[in-house]
Amino acid sequence: MLGSNAVAQPAIDVGVGPNSAFSNAARAAGLIGAGATFDPYASDENFLLGAYIFEDVGVTAYKGASPLLNNKTYLEAAAGILAAEAYHAGLVRTVLYAKGVATPALRTGADAISNARDSLDGSTDLDQGISPTGAGNTAASNIVPLDANGIAYSRTTQQVLNIVYLTAAASATSGGFFPAGLNGSIRST
Repeated sequence: MLGSNAVAQPAIDVGVGPNSAFSNAARAAGLIGAGATFDPYASDENFLLGAYIFEDVGVTAYKGASPLLNNKTYLEAAAGILAAEAYHAGLVRTVLYAKGVATPALRTGADAISNARDSLDGSTDLDQGISPTGAGNTAASNIVPLDANGIAYSRTTQQVLNIVYLTAAASATSGGFFPAGLNGSIRST
């Protein structure tokens, strides 16, 4: 579909170890301490937290990129990917919340990941955790993060890159989950 517009797959760090991207993201969220390892493959709960790092970012990235697409074929494909990401994100949020009812630390961990993403994506406070929102609201969960109009929010390319590079530094071109950076024309924060 992309033809000559396709770019090579970048190097992606989804490994395990004290200096892996998953460990660094978990450390930024306060889930593990210095030198510790977060293994997203060690348990169902860890896998859900690892997926939670990405899925919400994917939804907001595709929504944010939609105005940049002029070609209807690419826009349709991106809309399809956005829908799949949203289904995944909703399921991950639902299961994390359900498991977090019995294990509050799991829900707290997911909320901490949300706060860490917020600390990386700039001065806005867009990200929403899975815990109930609003004063006195303890019975509901936050499965679909929306704005005041009931619309999923967007992230700019800079905000997305800050999160996947795991840095809020200006002009970053690599790091985090993409140790050698991304390929293509949008590479820098």
